[in-house]
Amino acid sequence: MQRPQHIALLGNPNSGKSSLFNALTGLNQKVGNFPGVTIEKKSGTAVLPGNKKITVFDLPGSYSLYPRRADEWVAYRALLHPEQDNIELLVVVADASSLRRNLLYVSQLMDLGKPIVLALTMVDMAKKRGIKVDNAALSNALGIPVISINPRTNKGIDKLKISIAEELEKTEPVLHKHFISLPSSAEAAVKNIRELFPTLSEYHAVHYLMNHESFGFDDAMQEQIENIEKNYGFNHTRIQAEEIQSRYSRIREIMHDSVKEVTNEERKRNTEKIDDILIHRVWGYFIMFAVLFLLFQSVFLLAEYPMTGIEWVFAELSTWLTNILPASWFSDLLVNGVIAGLGGIIVFVPQIMILFGLITLLEDTGYMARISFLSDKIMRKAGLNGKSVMPMISAFACAVPAIMSARNIENRKERLLTILVTPFMSCSARLPVYTILIALVIPKKLIWGIISMQGVVMMGLYLLGILMALAVASVLKWIIKIKEKSFFILELPLYRPPRWKNIGISMVEKAKIFVLEAGKVIMIISLILWLLSSYGPGDKREEIKKEYAAKIKSNPAEAESLESEMNAGLLEHSYAGILGHAIEPAIKPLGYDWKIGIALITSFAAREVFVGTMATLYSVGGDADEENPTLRKKMNAAVKEDGSKVYTLGTGVSLMIFYLLAMQCMSTMAIVRRETGSWKWPLIQFAFMTVLAYVCSLIAYQVLK
Repeated sequence: MQRPQHIALLGNPNSGKSSLFNALTGLNQKVGNFPGVTIEKKSGTAVLPGNKKITVFDLPGSYSLYPRRADEWVAYRALLHPEQDNIELLVVVADASSLRRNLLYVSQLMDLGKPIVLALTMVDMAKKRGIKVDNAALSNALGIPVISINPRTNKGIDKLKISIAEELEKTEPVLHKHFISLPSSAEAAVKNIRELFPTLSEYHAVHYLMNHESFGFDDAMQEQIENIEKNYGFNHTRIQAEEIQSRYSRIREIMHDSVKEVTNEERKRNTEKIDDILIHRVWGYFIMFAVLFLLFQSVFLLAEYPMTGIEWVFAELSTWLTNILPASWFSDLLVNGVIAGLGGIIVFVPQIMILFGLITLLEDTGYMARISFLSDKIMRKAGLNGKSVMPMISAFACAVPAIMSARNIENRKERLLTILVTPFMSCSARLPVYTILIALVIPKKLIWGIISMQGVVMMGLYLLGILMALAVASVLKWIIKIKEKSFFILELPLYRPPRWKNIGISMVEKAKIFVLEAGKVIMIISLILWLLSSYGPGDKREEIKKEYAAKIKSNPAEAESLESEMNAGLLEHSYAGILGHAIEPAIKPLGYDWKIGIALITSFAAREVFVGTMATLYSVGGDADEENPTLRKKMNAAVKEDGSKVYTLGTGVSLMIFYLLAMQCMSTMAIVRRETGSWKWPLIQFAFMTVLAYVCSLIAYQVLK
């Protein structure tokens, strides 16, 4: 039986490599107009002429064989590691409209000595820019097959498959002529390395000298290579500089003979014209903030009706099940545990889909790269980079999809920092809490007759979240010991129309990930919270039920109000209520009573649960919406055991700050666990956010009480 053959797809980021992978294998994969989309190595099966099946590896995009980002190291090790010699052929994807830059990587891969087929993409775009590539001349100059393709339309794919099949069928090893000669200063060291590894090409040996620590050799071999470096004075930096200069010199010659560029100095390219405005040193920032503001507003406005519809559906479903099912622990579990938990998951789906749809729209059009470019200077001061801005802005809607979008950040440390500080942004779930507390403790006055004091406080909470995120990131960058150099290498792609199909696929995939992955954890915690809220020790809960059953029987007109009072009593004597009383000594310095303690516990499922919990605890019948004046009146009238008001200015501000800074969202913890791969970071995040929230709330209360 013939051994299955393997090929690898390589190329610069944003060159169309992922689209070609889809065209060859038929597998679904995100394709975006933003460098660094492919983070992991992916594989699939392609069928060549004659029904021959091969395995295709989609390696992360790289600019050269000198890796800087984590994803570039994945491709680098797959190509040069001694155990990765099962790749028989390299298919290198190059953007015909930026061929000079792409040929650097192509030339380096050629000198590794493996068979290569060059696939040119963006040919139509190159023609529009006045660039015409002579494939025959380019093939002759490089000594490898050159095929023009368009993965979106499958143009040239069959021809590419034929060329791949022909190269794989060659029995004699392909001996490329060296693209450049080896620098003279490296010859002696390379000769010694090839005595240790006789099958290596000269250029492969150069990389063993440069990065042998990354290839897992045993200590004895590592020492031999180190000695060769020292004995022959192998200078990494000088060798790399000489090599790059030689390559670009040869590339210029090849471009001169095989590429015709029609230039028109009088007419600037459309992209350059647009960039003169969109990345202007002054106006560019105004436009960026306007775009982000519209994105932020759109997520709220577009998601409002579907989210309301989902809430209505689950409310109706709960009511229907309550009416048709007999009263029992099972029906209570189904309605208040499973259905409530499922509703808490599904209600986020519209925001996730809309947010990622808009982000993909910005990626596809090319503007996302401009946002990262403009914001990099600001973000870098806090230990982040330009790509951190999108998750942080997105978190104003919901931290869950925002944290998922941090995958575009290649540097591991900066990605982790972004994930850890993103929950400081005030998400939409905090709005009900802010609204009711501001209405309770902030006077409804106008400053200078036009500016609402309540509005200023609301804006201040959002600004405080941003400043706290940047401050915490500035501290954590010195604590997290991930040694990975940060290079903000960013290609500004050409502007082009969005691919609506791709946007739709992205929206569905992100929603699916949230529901199937984070949803599992959310459901488990929801059921745990139901158990804590529905049961309690001893017989006190049964006594409360009997007492209120008698009251309702004797006074049916007050049944709704009495049921609310009964529920409040049951909750107080549940395990959740006991926890509220247990933590009361700890939260009393913040100005909170045991009822607020219960709300702190129950709102861990979702921050907006605070309002519903307050409605139950204060025996408010009917609608428990944050705008219900009865709810505000009851909370405003609430007093502590000593007769003092619960919701003073100090308590209200303290509680708002606590909800702003604390990690009270199991959905966010679940997604952080998924994105970081362990419970270590979400637990650390929960700990430092809780401590920070406690200290800041304590200070606020003690100052304002």
